[in-house]
Amino acid sequence: MSSVEAPTYKKKDFASDQEVRWCPGCGDYAILNSVQQVFAGLGVSKEKLVVVSGIGCSSRFPYYLSTFGVHSIHGRAPAVATGVKLARPDLDVWVVTGDGDALSIGGNHLIHAARRNLDVVVLLFNNQIYGLTKGQFSPTSEVGKKTPSSPFGSIDRPFNPVALMLGVGATFVARSVDIQVKHLQRTLREAHAHKGFSFVEILQNCNIFNDGAFEHVTNKDVRDDRQLDLRNNEPMVYGKKAERGLRKTAEGWEICAAEDAQVWDPAEPIGADGFHLARAAEHSDLPVPIGLFRQVERPGLSGETHAQIQKVSEQLGEGTLDSLLKAGETWNVG
Repeated sequence: MSSVEAPTYKKKDFASDQEVRWCPGCGDYAILNSVQQVFAGLGVSKEKLVVVSGIGCSSRFPYYLSTFGVHSIHGRAPAVATGVKLARPDLDVWVVTGDGDALSIGGNHLIHAARRNLDVVVLLFNNQIYGLTKGQFSPTSEVGKKTPSSPFGSIDRPFNPVALMLGVGATFVARSVDIQVKHLQRTLREAHAHKGFSFVEILQNCNIFNDGAFEHVTNKDVRDDRQLDLRNNEPMVYGKKAERGLRKTAEGWEICAAEDAQVWDPAEPIGADGFHLARAAEHSDLPVPIGLFRQVERPGLSGETHAQIQKVSEQLGEGTLDSLLKAGETWNVG
């Protein structure tokens, strides 16, 4: 195979020899299937794909994919991915994390990776619970959630992952659903094609500790009326016959007839429309948005870092460790 030929793979080529061990019925199985399908069609050599995870049920992903991978420590997957991408900018780096791993102990790492526009794809599985440690409330659990760690109901206000990423300036922000395979695979391909930090929240069902958390949005008998799929430069319409739409007014978003629906623009510079829509839909009759919230172009960390190194090297020449240690003021001790 020549260096210019895109490799040809099938889904099975990305299945490792490890036994997949999640609870029967877990939404992670559906996500794994979609990721393997998407990887097979990317035209990227397996040796160029790296999957980095932290700790949690979702973080078993590197074992189940026949790619390079790092099962790192709790919350630190974005930091590890940063090191991988800076050292090897030619690699395709994917981060797989959960709402607990990413938004609790890993919150700082995630927001700074987004702020720096690190060229990676982050998949955040949101089941609104800590699954691996047996059902404690998480940073995305709703107020009043009764769990072993909140027996009288959680009093914490939850994060909205999409709103958080829009707020810190992520250049690609999207949301999909574990069992909506076509939508999820399309979203993953779009995230991979983006040059910069790509964040995808995946609504994922934990059928053991938080079963049905999203059924009011994802069940087949309601999702046409409760979901709004945001697509670039397409009208914001929804409903079984696409008979309703959304438009923005001075008072906020409102439901309207399909012919009056606003055309969605994810390239809006500061992402305010996506932010307001994501927040409003939590506490109103508006449909819950999935799809593409934001996609803008901006220089990224790995590209800017290597450009800076190249510029300095051209100005000062190649350095050595010895010259670095003896640069500037030095002194002798003893």
